[in-house]
This record gives sequence, C-alpha cells and structure tokens, in this order.
Amino acid sequence: MEKKEPYASQEEFSKRVVHYPDVPLVELAPGSNSHLVSAVNITLSFITVEPNTYFPPHHHKAEQLIIVIDGACDATVEGKLYPLKKGDVLIIPSNVEHAVYISDKGLKAIEVFSPPREDLVAKLKKALSS
Repeated sequence: MEKKEPYASQEEFSKRVVHYPDVPLVELAPGSNSHLVSAVNITLSFITVEPNTYFPPHHHKAEQLIIVIDGACDATVEGKLYPLKKGDVLIIPSNVEHAVYISDKGLKAIEVFSPPREDLVAKLKKALSS
C-alpha cells in the first residue's frame, strides 16, 4: 500500500513518540519499578513488581486501569478480592480503596491513570532531571 502522507520530522516525532524502555525506571514502592509516561490528561505506568510484594490499601483521585501483561496478582477493591492473570483488565473508579497482593510469579502490567497522578508525574520529573 502506498503511503500518501509525509513522514514526521525528527522534531515532530520527538514531541509525540516516547520509547518507554528509554524512560528512566522509577521506584514506586519497594520491589516495584516503573517506566512512566505522562500527557496532559493521562499517565501510563509500565510496571514490574517482584514476587510476593504487597501494595497496602490506598485510594487516589485518578481512575485506574490495570492491564496484566505477565504474572498474576490478587487485587482488592472495596474489600473484595479479584484474582488477575495475564490478559485481565481491572477497572478501579476514582477515590475507591484498593490494594494488591503480587503472586509468587511477580507481575508485569500497564497501569493507566486519568487524570494524571501528580505523585507519579513528580517522580517522573525527578528521574528525568537526574
């Protein structure tokens, strides 16, 4: 198929495309590291979590999606357990308490936050300035 549009210039490309493995790893919590990418209305977290890690109950303004890429976990949302495996997507509404127990397989996931989580954006800015 012939492409009719011109390719973006390097400057245009650099403004719109992030190769996330090149973004510095940020420690979100002990045993948990992430490549963070953030835009005006959304933050992505490409997270890798060590086996048998626990994220205690918390909540935040941002709505959250957790997309399990590999491994497994048991998430709690409003006190109920949700066992998650590769291919599952968990939807966590804004300001709803949740926690996560990482299995002995560890976890690789993509987390989506909207609006952006200011605490994660601050960690990203700090990592980029180092």
